[in-house]
Amino acid sequence: MMYMHYCKPCHRVHMLNGHKMTCPKCGGSITELRIPYMEYVSMDMDERNAFKTRCADETQLKELSTTYRMYKYSKWYKELHG
Repeated sequence: MMYMHYCKPCHRVHMLNGHKMTCPKCGGSITELRIPYMEYVSMDMDERNAFKTRCADETQLKELSTTYRMYKYSKWYKELHG
């Protein structure tokens, strides 16, 4: 399943399969966004740029983000902390 993520260090919105914690471009920490994949891909370029600008603001990013609560059950998480 595709999930939207935002990377603050490189100021990019990423469409990634699965719940990821690191940016594929810079390796920095990323934030999972609440916006559904299909809603994001239906936006035009101006809407996407406005959305990215909203993500760059710390207050708005908190409103736009979500927390994946099942990390501790993921295989990669168990290997990392096991």
